[in-house]
Amino acid sequence: MNLSNTREYMKGKTLVISGATRGIGKAILYKFAQNGVNIAFTYNKNEEEANKIIADVESKYQIKAKAYPLNVLELEQYIELFKKIDEDFSGINFFISNAIIYGKSVAGGFAPFMRLKPKGLNNIYTATVLAFVVGAQEAAKRMKENGGGTIISLSSTGNLVYMPNYAGHGNSKNAVETMVKYAAQELGEFKIRVNAVSGGPIDTDALRAFPDYDIVKQKVEEQSPLNRMGTPEDLAGAAFFLCDETQSSWITGQTIVIDGGTTFK
Repeated sequence: MNLSNTREYMKGKTLVISGATRGIGKAILYKFAQNGVNIAFTYNKNEEEANKIIADVESKYQIKAKAYPLNVLELEQYIELFKKIDEDFSGINFFISNAIIYGKSVAGGFAPFMRLKPKGLNNIYTATVLAFVVGAQEAAKRMKENGGGTIISLSSTGNLVYMPNYAGHGNSKNAVETMVKYAAQELGEFKIRVNAVSGGPIDTDALRAFPDYDIVKQKVEEQSPLNRMGTPEDLAGAAFFLCDETQSSWITGQTIVIDGGTTFK
């Protein structure tokens, strides 16, 4: 890998990423910023943290960063979001759909099969699949004008292996991976590549909010040949690789699994 070629290619480009004030999204934001990429990112409620991130990356990496509020359950907000980004940035090269929901929003969706409720399931599907569709559509409109780009959805291996209470999430991850394949097929003629990055259980605040976090952590550490859980930085590296045309220009319609070897067992 030629790091100088990578940085030369990435420098000055613009990433749009949803949900980047913590966890996987924040790790991705920093990975791109370190390589000279300008960042337009969203947050749900934590404006203070968003502003801290902006000040930090602009100071350390001499890039431009701006944050925008977004509720991924309100899909029409995506339309206005991209209009604001158009005003602040000269173009969009990369879009990563990362924002997730948890807590009260997933009540009835994060549960055993017999306790699943339509509202919770619909919220998970909206935040995972529909938000990806609307966001990717808006990004692709801009990428067509720029001569191409890369779109990524975050996914998880909960659609490959059983995880307690994860049926709603696993089903939606399966759906978004299928949507990625269709988008890749139809956007390829515009030099837009579309892929997914699927993580095994990653040690984030979102996972720690699950009531069975300790059990999941122990099980993952036992199952992985590497004897550890994944970190947000593990997924950030994969997302960066997929956006770097100097390394991944013929990869599209794929789901890259980053799981520490856990789905083999």
